[in-house]
Amino acid sequence: MPKMFKYCLNTGTIRGQKLRFVEELEFASRAGYDSVEPWMQQVHGYRNAGGTLRELGQKIADLGLAVESAIGFGKWASDDATERAAGLEEVRRDLAALAEIGGKRLACPPVGATSSPIALERLQERYVEVLKIGDQHGVVPLLELWGFSANLHRIDQVMKVVLGTEHPKAAVVLDVYHIYKGGGNYVPLRLLSKNAMPVLHINDYPADPPRDKIGDGDRVYPGDGIAPLKSILKDVAANGGTVLSLELFNRSYWAQDALTVCKTGLAKVKAAVESAKL
Repeated sequence: MPKMFKYCLNTGTIRGQKLRFVEELEFASRAGYDSVEPWMQQVHGYRNAGGTLRELGQKIADLGLAVESAIGFGKWASDDATERAAGLEEVRRDLAALAEIGGKRLACPPVGATSSPIALERLQERYVEVLKIGDQHGVVPLLELWGFSANLHRIDQVMKVVLGTEHPKAAVVLDVYHIYKGGGNYVPLRLLSKNAMPVLHINDYPADPPRDKIGDGDRVYPGDGIAPLKSILKDVAANGGTVLSLELFNRSYWAQDALTVCKTGLAKVKAAVESAKL
């Protein structure tokens, strides 16, 4: 039976320990992850500190890791033309850097377009621009759902944008917490193949604080909250699986030993998969 899931560490999970980027990569490898999902500031920071991206890519490969995705914050979706142009240049730099280290995808959240609704047709046009840049570098930009975005906070909304582009590589990265925060539900996951959702940020959330008050830092390890992870994982597996990237910003975890957090997180993700009997 083919492997349904790959296990990935989003480096934000241990960013509070303020380690060197290479140390985070080493901990991900030692903990047993298949891959990493770094933030692009870390990749650019490595080069700015005197390293080369080719060297970084080799370090990652030597650790037995892949870069399944990375997190960028270019304001490509902004309504402000100057801000959007600068955001597209940032996306271009991110995609070029990712290509050099062997990265496969770049998560592109709607930075700069969260406070007021923007017509989805307009966001389609802007996402197409990002996809074209991705084509030039051989890296796929993924449209990311954010639960606090004005109108990219539900699965149907991001999928309308993706489908409207008519681009063969258009796809999304979703997040268990963000789907909840955005007031949506998980039923549409039944319709998404791994081509449509090649990466899922996996995490959990408590019953308190309530949905309207909950924030990024309230995320907990999978299985330690109230998210319906069994049904989520069953639906995703039925459609071919995906990369499960552990993304947490819990300050209590940041106060702990980073390697322990990495190992605990992977064990919790695998336990969630096992509990879904996959």
